[in-house]
Amino acid sequence: MARINKQLQREISLLLEQRVKNEVARNAVVTGVECARDLEFARVYFTTLDPANRESVLTELQNVKGAMRSMLGQVLKLRHIPALEFLIDRSLDYGERIDGLLHKLGLDDVKSDRSDEREICDDDDDNENDDDDDDDEDKDEENDDDESGF
Repeated sequence: MARINKQLQREISLLLEQRVKNEVARNAVVTGVECARDLEFARVYFTTLDPANRESVLTELQNVKGAMRSMLGQVLKLRHIPALEFLIDRSLDYGERIDGLLHKLGLDDVKSDRSDEREICDDDDDNENDDDDDDDEDKDEENDDDESGF
């Protein structure tokens, strides 16, 4: 199903970009597709660069969904082409809202502080590995002494 979802997303995006004549519908950016197991319908999530245009783009996508389904039938090698249901993807808005709240609380710097900690830990790990290499060399020298019989 994941492969079919990705293929549908790619093909719908290409159709919007290249073959759909409706200029308002072309403003949609497809962010994901969830297809039913029986391929009866597919939910197509989209967003736009301008949040104010989302409702008008949704209306126009509803108008061209039949034509898009026909075009998908020409491109895809599926036994059944699903009916398309377009939905506005609100996850980006939600993420921006969370980022805004974190910024207000002053927690947006926590991420950069953690990356600094990782760099320090990575340096410590490198130093520990260097010590281990020295121990390995000492063991090799001991093994060479054992092989010589002395």
